Amino acid sequence: MIFITAKFRVRPEHADRWPEITDEFTRATRGEPGCLWFDWSRSVDRPDEYVLVEAFRDGEAGAAHVQSEHFRKAQQELPGYLAETPRIVNAEVPQQDWSLLGELAVAEDRA
Repeated sequence: MIFITAKFRVRPEHADRWPEITDEFTRATRGEPGCLWFDWSRSVDRPDEYVLVEAFRDGEAGAAHVQSEHFRKAQQELPGYLAETPRIVNAEVPQQDWSLLGELAVAEDRA
């Protein structure tokens, strides 16, 4: 799978509205057949920073994503809300889902 994590520093005046601003793009991306997940989180240390964790089935699905109409629209619209160019880590990993973090395993009998 293609695994991507990106950090978006949003202009402070738009930070609280970022989920609303990106809603159409998020819904469209999640609807792509090759999208495994596309999840936003807000930094607990920087209220103007959002972290996007996304994954696509393979390189073909990733290519389809960046060639989609909703991606092109986001390229035009989203930079106006940003304080700086987003930073990204993009890697191909040999799995298709999350693995369990065994070092912090939770016993099944806990309530």
